[in-house]
Amino acid sequence: MLLPDKFALLVIGWLCVAGCAPEDVHLGNSTGAVRVGQVLGSSESDADFDRAEVVREFVFPDDHGAHPTYKTEWWYLTANLESDDGREFGVQYTLFRHALSPTPTGTSNWQSGQVYMAHIALTDVDANVHRHDQRLGRGHPDIAGVVIEPNFKAFLEDWVLSGTVDGLVQLSLDAASGVGFGLNLKLAQTQPFLFQGDQGLSAKGPGQASYYYSMPSMSVSGEVVIDNRVAKVRGKAWLDREWSTSVLNEAQHGWDWFALHFYDDSETTLFNLRRKDCTPDPYNQALRLSATDERRDYGSQDFALTPTKFWEDAAGTSWPVTWLLEFPDEALELRALVDNQVMDTGIRYWEGAIGVYRASERVGSGYMELTGYEGEPQCGV
Repeated sequence: MLLPDKFALLVIGWLCVAGCAPEDVHLGNSTGAVRVGQVLGSSESDADFDRAEVVREFVFPDDHGAHPTYKTEWWYLTANLESDDGREFGVQYTLFRHALSPTPTGTSNWQSGQVYMAHIALTDVDANVHRHDQRLGRGHPDIAGVVIEPNFKAFLEDWVLSGTVDGLVQLSLDAASGVGFGLNLKLAQTQPFLFQGDQGLSAKGPGQASYYYSMPSMSVSGEVVIDNRVAKVRGKAWLDREWSTSVLNEAQHGWDWFALHFYDDSETTLFNLRRKDCTPDPYNQALRLSATDERRDYGSQDFALTPTKFWEDAAGTSWPVTWLLEFPDEALELRALVDNQVMDTGIRYWEGAIGVYRASERVGSGYMELTGYEGEPQCGV
């Protein structure tokens, strides 16, 4: 849900954790961020990696695990939660896998050829506060990775998403940050897997695609901790699984992604690929799921997404924090619940909780991800 010089610096760090001294690496917040397109675009060095090109059969529980012969992969969890006393929270946990090589570079566990980055975040809506943290480590059984046997575990050090995935997915998230917050949550699958695009082959452009499935409307219960205050929470989560070797092409510089939970138990997800020439991208997609799991797919001509309000951060980047989403049968307003939900990490992006409104009435909650806004002129800004 990634400045050539800054990208080089991060790759040097990745190379170090993949082949230098055996210590793991923990990176805190950083304004020296990498552009998303430089991680998710194509390069000549990608020739040895597998690519998402044709429809495939997904095999579970295996596909809950890692696909190291593809360059990039993530386990992406977002949740909208409410405490017993009515406070609203947003939660993110993401484990990114990035391959330096599609095969191990040696026989040692230290030479896996894989590096991992984890992000966690907590938005306290009532306090108008967003906190986040980051870790980075090489792929190693004692540091970072994803396993499915004997139980599923996607982890970087003691930030752990784990549980059972043979059948209905049941997970626990345990992560404590170094900046005053922690997450202890239980998650349970409530709906069938949602295969994005064409049976899980999600096209992003000519020759550009990923394998992509989601677990919408997972039930959540547990605790969030902020400044040593514990809040018992419950709500809904959305878990995305995606892997590819190239997602963005040279004409694209980022995307806008949304997952929406409606109070009537329906769901909507969509992404908007932003082109550098400001024209609509023909690969934009939306998907609506009724409370009874009836699915409707929308191509780029079937819906419109228009930013209506921008917020500028201290670095001078303008982020669209309110949007008008129009389908043929309805119009929705998507509003950030806190304007500043920037993930100022090795990959700088906006990720946070939003409210969903129909004719000014709150009808749902969700999460929004904005990438590629830093450092370049944006359409309409």
